[in-house]
Amino acid sequence: MAEKALNGTRTQRVIVHSLIVRVTHWVNAFAMVCMVMSGWAIYNASPLFPFRFPAWATVGGWLGGSIAWHFAAMWLLVANGLVYLAHGFATRHFRKHFLPVRPRDVLHDARLALTLRLPHETGVYNAVQRLLYIVVLLFGVLLVASGLSIWKPVQLAWLTGLFGGYEFARRVHFAAMAGVAGFVVVHLALVMLVPRTLPSMITGRARRVVHGVTDA
Repeated sequence: MAEKALNGTRTQRVIVHSLIVRVTHWVNAFAMVCMVMSGWAIYNASPLFPFRFPAWATVGGWLGGSIAWHFAAMWLLVANGLVYLAHGFATRHFRKHFLPVRPRDVLHDARLALTLRLPHETGVYNAVQRLLYIVVLLFGVLLVASGLSIWKPVQLAWLTGLFGGYEFARRVHFAAMAGVAGFVVVHLALVMLVPRTLPSMITGRARRVVHGVTDA
């Protein structure tokens, strides 16, 4: 249903996120939280660096429990990711929403974002968002690949070798996790700055201006 706006145009609620995009988004959010928190518990059992994560930020209770959480979340993440990728390619979701990504567009939108002057339309990704989504998808692939090389370093010796050995694969896995965590922080910050984007990821609909509509 359209509603008349103050400037004489009309606004109308339209679909901006498909059901599959919404479901996979929330499943992915749940899986990533479980993976990161259980991964931090696993890290604490054999730290790579001179720090540990606080116990309240971990799940599993003990190493075996945390590993069980980690693998369960991993398979959920992989299955959910395959559904999202299949949907993205079949419907051209990636091409329509994430491409093209041009350096000059990214720099332009980044400058506007840093000065809080970047306009936002729900369901439309700016150049910075498109780049971030592509990067986090690549981080996800890197997480799974490096995680498998750590899990099965003998059976998947060729994969572990691609990462430069078991110890370096652990560091790659940690760096990819840090990249995903950083994306989540930025993503949540943007949601807080533009809170109207959240309801559309639940309902799938947002209000858009409809041009050329006149009263009967």
